[in-house]
Amino acid sequence: MHVAQGFGPDDLIDCYRRGVFPMSDNREDDFFYLVEPKLRGVLPLDAFHVSRSMQKFLRKTPLKVTVNTDFQSVIQACALERDNTWISLGIEGLYTLLHWRGEAHSVEVWEDDVLVGGLYGVTQGGAFFGESMFSRRSNASKLALIHLVERLKERGFVLLDTQFLTAHLASLGAIEISQAEYLEKLKLALEIEACFD
Repeated sequence: MHVAQGFGPDDLIDCYRRGVFPMSDNREDDFFYLVEPKLRGVLPLDAFHVSRSMQKFLRKTPLKVTVNTDFQSVIQACALERDNTWISLGIEGLYTLLHWRGEAHSVEVWEDDVLVGGLYGVTQGGAFFGESMFSRRSNASKLALIHLVERLKERGFVLLDTQFLTAHLASLGAIEISQAEYLEKLKLALEIEACFD
C-alpha cells in the first residue's frame, strides 16, 4: 500500500477536525495539499430531497445497497472513473488505513455481483465528511446517497459535509455556507457521539 511519508491517519483526522481536507493533482502524485474552501458544501439532513421519479425508482430497482462491504473497490472506482483525479495512491492508502480503524466508510451499490456505484467518506463525532462518489448505472450514486442520509439520520449524525456544491448535490438539497459557519457546525457535530456502524 502506498502511503504518504510523514503524514499518517492521525494527521488526516486532525485535518478533518480543523475543517480542511487533502487533494492531489493526479493519481501518481506523491504530494498533496490541504484545502479550506471559502464556501463549503453541506447537505442538511432534514432538507434532503428525493424526487417523485427517484421514489418510484427506489420501489422498483433491482440494485442492492451494502455498507462497508468493499471499501477498496469504491475508493479505486472513485479515482479511476475520472479523467483527472485528486485521489492519489498515497491518499487512497491513508483512507484505507482509516477504514481499517473504523473511521472511513463506504456505501456500495450492486447489480447482481457487479459494483455499479458507491461513495465513501470519513466520520468523526456526529459528522460525515463525504469524499467522493461514482456511478456506472443511472441513479446508482443517488441510491448510495439516499441510503447514506437514512443511515446518518438513524444514528444521530448532524452534519453531512460535501466539501463543494455541485449541481447534482444541489438538486438533492445541498447548499453552500461560509467556512466560518461550517466551522461552527463542525464544532457542534464533534461534540456528539454517533456510531456509523
